[in-house]
Amino acid sequence: MEALLIYLLEASVCLGISLLIYRLLLSGLTFFAWNRFILLTMLILSGIIPLLRLEFFGIGNEVSEMTLPVFQVGEPGKASGTDWMSWPQLLVRIYVVGAVFVAARLVFGFMSSQKLLGQARLARFGTFWVAIHPKFVPASFFDYILMPDFHPEDVKQKQILAHESVHVKLRHSWDLLLINFAKVLFWFNPLVYLFERSLREVHEYQADRGVTAEVAPKEYATLLLQLITAKPGFQFMNNFNHFQTKKRIQMMAKSASEPLQRLRFLTLVPAVGLLLFVFSCEKEDMVPSLSVESLKTTDLLIGQADEVFDVVEQQPNPPGGMAGWNTYLSKNLKYPYQARRMGIEGTVIVVFEILKDGSIRNVEVLRGIGGGADEEAMRVVANSPKWQPGRQRDQAVVTRMRLPIRFKLGNSKSIASDLKEEMATGVKPQVTVVGYN
Repeated sequence: MEALLIYLLEASVCLGISLLIYRLLLSGLTFFAWNRFILLTMLILSGIIPLLRLEFFGIGNEVSEMTLPVFQVGEPGKASGTDWMSWPQLLVRIYVVGAVFVAARLVFGFMSSQKLLGQARLARFGTFWVAIHPKFVPASFFDYILMPDFHPEDVKQKQILAHESVHVKLRHSWDLLLINFAKVLFWFNPLVYLFERSLREVHEYQADRGVTAEVAPKEYATLLLQLITAKPGFQFMNNFNHFQTKKRIQMMAKSASEPLQRLRFLTLVPAVGLLLFVFSCEKEDMVPSLSVESLKTTDLLIGQADEVFDVVEQQPNPPGGMAGWNTYLSKNLKYPYQARRMGIEGTVIVVFEILKDGSIRNVEVLRGIGGGADEEAMRVVANSPKWQPGRQRDQAVVTRMRLPIRFKLGNSKSIASDLKEEMATGVKPQVTVVGYN
């Protein structure tokens, strides 16, 4: 659940940075094919980058510390129908409802378009099919040009048909299909609608260029002004006369961009690299920062020359074995009140080293969830009794371990009662662990 919210946030940041670069540096250029390619590529990358997990300088997923079983902290009870929902649960449910609504509109629009196409009369305009129906506005829809009537010998209508034929030839409806899928995923984000607006602008610039190659720009601009209407088409349609008429006329009058202006597109290379570094690289696995106390412990116990093993022949063993470790965590690990109050759930991954004498050092959070859960996990691991050290070739060695601790809220009624208890007594209650999951 939290992973979905994090993904949507990271993808939204990618969308925002991509759109900012495009609007500031590229949208005014007349390299329309390049702009279209960049918009589509950045839209796809914005959805993919947060899902990637890459290595950075050879450090990343290759780290293979021995991992203990996942330990769960929380309540075993299940929430009833009248229980409160945590904020993440509420947000996810709102998101799903919105996504379903937008998807339903998308399907309805496609089916309505198909229904009208089935009722339309078909004619040929060169190598293109023209679908004629009184409810149509001049537009394109995948392989069809849509028209309310058909008079190919009329000069004005011939320009309209030429315009829409460019949309069909360049397959612009497929671009709109992609952006509508993105609108289903990111319906809550206004940036995706700005992305659609930018993409439709480029589509119109390309189609206008196709017409003005044969018709005087002034004559064509006059036609655009005469046929302005606010009637829209469906989601996959490129309408001739309702979109950004003023900007289209300005772009037609603009001089072609100098070839050297293509260098602006190189700004996307460091931008993509930065997004990959921030959202895809496993930064948690990089060289950890050591505290002063851990450095002192290192110097006193084993010295700087001792090698740290990720995998050993004989794995370290906690006192009392795994049952004893389970008992220790059950007695000492608490669900922080702040995390419960904020509805924070998730898995904290703690990395630590077991020294030759069985003591623990360098306790660090590899991946955290906040709300005090990270600190609680580190505290309990750091205060653990001595282990039996790992052994390699019958020699005690320093071993690195990894412990996932899952914090999960159970019965939401108990959270409400805890809030009442705090208000009455001023004492912040804690929740004990359930056990291994």
